[in-house]
Amino acid sequence: MDLATLLGIVSAFGLVFYAILSSSGLGIFVDIPSVFIVFGGTFGVTLITYPLGDVLRVMKVIMNVFFVRTSDPGGVIPRLVEFAGRARRDGILALESVAKNAADPFLAKGIQLAVDGLDPRAISTILDTELQYLQERHGKGAEVFSAMGTISPAMGLIGTLVGLVQMLQNLSDPSAIGPAMAVALLTTFYGAILANMVFLPISGKLKARHKEEILGKQLTLEGILSISNGDNPRTLEQKLHSFVPPELRKSAFKE
Repeated sequence: MDLATLLGIVSAFGLVFYAILSSSGLGIFVDIPSVFIVFGGTFGVTLITYPLGDVLRVMKVIMNVFFVRTSDPGGVIPRLVEFAGRARRDGILALESVAKNAADPFLAKGIQLAVDGLDPRAISTILDTELQYLQERHGKGAEVFSAMGTISPAMGLIGTLVGLVQMLQNLSDPSAIGPAMAVALLTTFYGAILANMVFLPISGKLKARHKEEILGKQLTLEGILSISNGDNPRTLEQKLHSFVPPELRKSAFKE
């Protein structure tokens, strides 16, 4: 599991539960009608906003928040430098085995296009199109969670209005005021918890993961184009180092 996500969950929810338990019992914060209004309403409105397929796919995207570790975009630079050296020494066809065995489909596709003899501009067009649709697909998960972060407080407000209406209609019955007031306040509480401690943080983490992945793909694309152009491996390395912070730049060449 990603350490930052784990620490965030433990600290955020742990402190909230500690504050609740230290001053009162947890039972007074449980109200079934409020749960139905906020949780059910949020899910229902999300289904109205997005197709069912998009919402179901989001469940798989959640795994990226908890189990995908931060990647190093510069980790592929030494491999690309090695490929560039091999291509200059033995010819571009020497990379055909790389195209077949590369674990990264984007890298494999780019190397295969170069081996097939496509013009660098054609390679750039094809891979840029793939990057564009990759951004749209992967950005959908963050978009759905961001929408849910907007919907849940609104459902909390609706629940608050429902509770206030029930309370005002039963002012003559003191026993009915408490449950109605609980619905009014707890729906707002649930909506705030869902939005600010679940949906929006997940959306933010998915956006960060997405930026890391796109940066790595852009770096890979630039390396493939340099290999296709027959650039010197040292030149390629210096070009790719511009994608990563100075403290993470490691040369593959021994001075």
